Amino acid sequence: MPKSKHQPASKHELAIRHQQANNYQPISNHQPIISSHPQNFGYIRISMKDQNEDRQVIALSEYDIPPQNLFIDKKSGKDFNRPKYKKLLRKLQHGDMLYIKSIDRLGRNYREIIEQWRILTREKGVDIKILDMPMLDTTYCKDLLGTFIADLVLQVLSFAAQLERENILQRQAEGIAAAKAKGVQFGRKLVDIPEDFATIYARWREKELSNEQAAELCGFSVRTLYDKTSEWRERDGVTMSTRADCIKKTPCYAAISTP
Repeated sequence: MPKSKHQPASKHELAIRHQQANNYQPISNHQPIISSHPQNFGYIRISMKDQNEDRQVIALSEYDIPPQNLFIDKKSGKDFNRPKYKKLLRKLQHGDMLYIKSIDRLGRNYREIIEQWRILTREKGVDIKILDMPMLDTTYCKDLLGTFIADLVLQVLSFAAQLERENILQRQAEGIAAAKAKGVQFGRKLVDIPEDFATIYARWREKELSNEQAAELCGFSVRTLYDKTSEWRERDGVTMSTRADCIKKTPCYAAISTP
């Protein structure tokens, strides 16, 4: 007798369906690019342009990293919006090796470090070695226990990196507050307008002095000369531009000019 269209499947048919479902592997849109020749890469970060990256360069020089694969950012670790890191991320492929001196050189934001580590190791399939922490080496002990220990160490060190950044910012704020309380002035040093500025201004307006000559007589840069001219006009209500008008405001210039 033919089987009914709505007859329930047998145990054998259910078993086959279950096996097919377990063997099914969906195609991901984010499958990592597999490198035919895995390469070594290095990443270096310093917070400010006047800091020196030599210590990190020397540490990474032991690991056969081609010069074109060494990426250096001179940016804060508060986030990953860094040009060289973004370029590095685009170049890394599955099977490549990334060397970093310490976890705080990767970043100082706890959540973003964890997220970038996931992107590098799981999405892109890159191995990472943190030189200052041997336990943060993804080529070592890739079993469940090894992965668990590495993830745990990563969590602790990422937290410590962000905590150190917050402590640095707090110390800076406290230092600035203490200095201000003592009368220390921050920012550019204030430059006063010289007493004979009206005289210099008059000669400058009449083209007797070049921009550079007028600025030198005032002890300014040319940029400051223009800024101070505007400030002087506003302060003294000066609107005149001819020598005669300036002479009226500057007896000393008139005395010099009188035969």
